[in-house]
Amino acid sequence: MKYSNKRSRVTVDIYNHQYTIRGNEDANQVRLVASYVDRKMREIYSTNEFLDTRELAVLTAVNSMNDYLKLKEENTLLKKRVKRMKEEK
Repeated sequence: MKYSNKRSRVTVDIYNHQYTIRGNEDANQVRLVASYVDRKMREIYSTNEFLDTRELAVLTAVNSMNDYLKLKEENTLLKKRVKRMKEEK
């Protein structure tokens, strides 16, 4: 993730609501993340139309964190594999 020294302010749309996000992250990165969250919420809602917005947001957060933890574990395993391969040379 790209960081800048000055704080940015980006307005994004997530699940039919506008949010202004302030921080040091690159504006394009913030938009990318917001786009992912919006897509994930719509994907989950399409199979669970009974969820209210709060439940949908929590389920989206849980699913996103699950995806993140799987990728983090995969990254750790790949780093170990690369280290072993370098040691074998």
